[in-house]
Amino acid sequence: MAVVKETYPVLGVTCASCVRKIETVLGKTSGVVSAAVNFATEKVTIEYDRDKVGLDELEKIIKNIGYELIV
Repeated sequence: MAVVKETYPVLGVTCASCVRKIETVLGKTSGVVSAAVNFATEKVTIEYDRDKVGLDELEKIIKNIGYELIV
């Protein structure tokens, strides 16, 4: 198990609903331990198991709901 915790900028976060949407979708993703979006800094901190989910997949998931993860 290779759990890492990393923070990335995320574009398109304009309200508290955006924060909840990203956190909820990531939280339901297999391999994601936790996800927290900071609205003020427009960054997301994701703790995830690299053996179960890759950064490319996380980028796609966030893009599919209308936001852009900057890695």
